[in-house]
Amino acid sequence: MNTIILVTSGLFAALAVIADRPLKARLWLGAASLLGILFLALKGVEYASKAAAGITFETHSFYTFYYLLTGFHAAHVIAGIVILALVAWEAQPRTIGVGVAFWHMVDLVWVLLFPVIYLL
Repeated sequence: MNTIILVTSGLFAALAVIADRPLKARLWLGAASLLGILFLALKGVEYASKAAAGITFETHSFYTFYYLLTGFHAAHVIAGIVILALVAWEAQPRTIGVGVAFWHMVDLVWVLLFPVIYLL
């Protein structure tokens, strides 16, 4: 579910780049940010369920890497949400493009992390 949410937020961010009016761009950036917040909320639920099951950094070296990698990614999602909000404030094509490029980098990192952590 998190992957679908984050990739969809990337689509919304891309739509902000091609929006013909600043208001449309702001709406797409807002939608992308909201999905980023939803991603973080689901990640928080995942962390809480692991903690309730007694799974911590010290459970196994896999979980040390799991928490570090997903936590570092979550920090970048937070940074991306802030960047999208700042870019939406001015809504100029150049700044929207740069902010969206960062957001896509965050998407790409997740697409690479997901199979390593959840499928392997």
